[in-house]
Amino acid sequence: MDEARTGSTDNPGGHAGNLDDENYPSYSMGSAAAALGVTQAFLRALDTAELLIPQRSEGGHRRYSRYQLRIAARVRELVDQGTALDAACRIIILEDQLAEAQQINARLQQAHDPRPTGSDRDPTE
Repeated sequence: MDEARTGSTDNPGGHAGNLDDENYPSYSMGSAAAALGVTQAFLRALDTAELLIPQRSEGGHRRYSRYQLRIAARVRELVDQGTALDAACRIIILEDQLAEAQQINARLQQAHDPRPTGSDRDPTE
């Protein structure tokens, strides 16, 4: 999750190629806050909690990715339901770890599945 939290991207090419990259930090703090309906202080609190670590522009301004905005929206949802911010951040981290573990499990099950796929079946069966 660290890459996603920091909004890092492996796309060193031009900016046009980044339009489809959900990890590209294309939102300023003000536009991110407006899109989410939160205050800039809320986003700074997520940075302080190290849940979202935005990249910085050359001028030092925070820049957020679409992925980070989705995480911030989920935190806001939890906070709006009465969950404390630190607990909401922990929930998000655990949800992310669970999703990652489920993906790994699915890949391992596919790799170790002894059943033949459609193209591996014996045509005489």
